[in-house]
Amino acid sequence: MARYLNYAPEQAWLLPPRLSDELGEDHPACFVHECVERLDLSAFDVEYSDRGRPAYPPQLLLKVWLYAYMLDVTSSRRLERRIREDLGFRFLAGSLKPDHWTLNEFRRRHRRALNDVFTQVVEAARRLGMGKLGRVAIDSTRVEANASPDRSDTLEKLRRERARIRQRIRRWQQRCEHDDEAGEGAGPPEGWLKRADAIPAQLEQLRKSGQKRSSRTDPESRYLKRRGGFCLGYTADVAVSDDHLIVAQRVHQAPSDKESLTAMTAAVERTCRERPAAVLADSGYHKTAQLAAVEAQGIQTWVPDRLMATELAGKQAAPECMNRRQQRREPGLQQRRERLRGPTGRRMYARRKALVELVFGVLKQQRGMRRFRCRGLEAAGVEWALATTAFNLTRMFARRRATA
Repeated sequence: MARYLNYAPEQAWLLPPRLSDELGEDHPACFVHECVERLDLSAFDVEYSDRGRPAYPPQLLLKVWLYAYMLDVTSSRRLERRIREDLGFRFLAGSLKPDHWTLNEFRRRHRRALNDVFTQVVEAARRLGMGKLGRVAIDSTRVEANASPDRSDTLEKLRRERARIRQRIRRWQQRCEHDDEAGEGAGPPEGWLKRADAIPAQLEQLRKSGQKRSSRTDPESRYLKRRGGFCLGYTADVAVSDDHLIVAQRVHQAPSDKESLTAMTAAVERTCRERPAAVLADSGYHKTAQLAAVEAQGIQTWVPDRLMATELAGKQAAPECMNRRQQRREPGLQQRRERLRGPTGRRMYARRKALVELVFGVLKQQRGMRRFRCRGLEAAGVEWALATTAFNLTRMFARRRATA
């Protein structure tokens, strides 16, 4: 007769086990717990009051969100289910069960504090010997907004809509004048008035953005050019150290990277409290004024212009006459090209792609950061901060396992 182990799914525990013992010390959830417990979370306490019912501890919500972004769980509703069903999430939540509204409100409410957590995690990684700033690769990617490209407005469309609403209100007023009972004590439909009040602000915002159209569901998003066409979304920047640690990150609305080199270099110095020795970037970041500003701080720049990037990619170089015209317009261009043509320059440019493209591959393909869940520039920035912080925790966890 066959022998089996005792199987009783509904058997109650006489002494409940510790979830950390079930997971084991070498588990990502336990590592997230240890790291967050060492952080200074006083910035979260400012947002809470001693009145009302007790709130969920911020360290609980921070832990489950960081662990969620490590596992490609970016939806608050999915996270609510995982906290009830997944052993790692139950351990981090201390067997409490926050609902999706609480989880999403935490992400929306603590924007500045969550960005500060990114800085603290980078500092913790650098204390472990990671994130050395000998050279830093900077690059950007387009991340889609939580908005439909079909629900967009142009200046002409908004003006026509405003004219139609005004016409409807005038017709309603004319009917009220002929029918005193229908118009007594009544006003125009509330939806018309709200929309009429909202259109001028949309017109002004669209004029300031410099774009031909804007999204109605997420007005702060932008139509951005990317490989294969355009997308409605935001530009996300990262700066990556030589050991694949993200040392700076941000989200912005600019359609190009030409004004981002100094901003990202300053972000690296602000986060790490140290200037990088060298900055690597692709031709999208090439702008003479930006390069001069970075080099004035004693930082080497390895940033090719568009023609030089084509040559480094192994394609045919541009005609000499075109090169001479560009060199006359941009002082110092010839010297930068000669540096990049040398063996050191080619090695540096090749290293740039190996550093930063790997990070984007993980964030977008494995962690689901092809599309933001929240709407608005600040909310998108918080999501990107959580995703990059979770990525750094993964690198730290891998480092600890390798050295164990």
